[in-house]
Amino acid sequence: MKQVELYTDGACSGNPGAGGYGAILIYKGLEKEISGGEPLTTNNRMEIYAVIAGLECLKEKCRVNIYSDSAYTVNAFTQNWLEGWIRNGWRKADGKEVANSDLWQRLYDLTESHEVRFIKVKGHADNAYNNRCDELARAAIKNLQI
Repeated sequence: MKQVELYTDGACSGNPGAGGYGAILIYKGLEKEISGGEPLTTNNRMEIYAVIAGLECLKEKCRVNIYSDSAYTVNAFTQNWLEGWIRNGWRKADGKEVANSDLWQRLYDLTESHEVRFIKVKGHADNAYNNRCDELARAAIKNLQI
């Protein structure tokens, strides 16, 4: 099975506001950068969407290490929040609806197609790939505002 590294980041100018995402897929030393944005969104939506966009690039089942500086995105998987949300009909423990459930459902379906591992990285630090994803996300916001 192919091993892929996926770095992701999302950004927003205002929250809500114009948002962008960036992702870098690495396979056998080859890198593919993707980015995009939405005119009215939130930072959390862009963080989730970055992972979705990266996974949607894969054409076959892969083993994927997903690196994100979003505790929200990473913890949903590593702390089993997602399983609880699904079990509770997309409601949190307090009974309120899970925010961004449309994206969480898409992401969950994509993760079921691959062997994924989520890894939390420190944002705006010494991780060159995370920093590059941030640049891609911010450039996508600027492109929306032109």
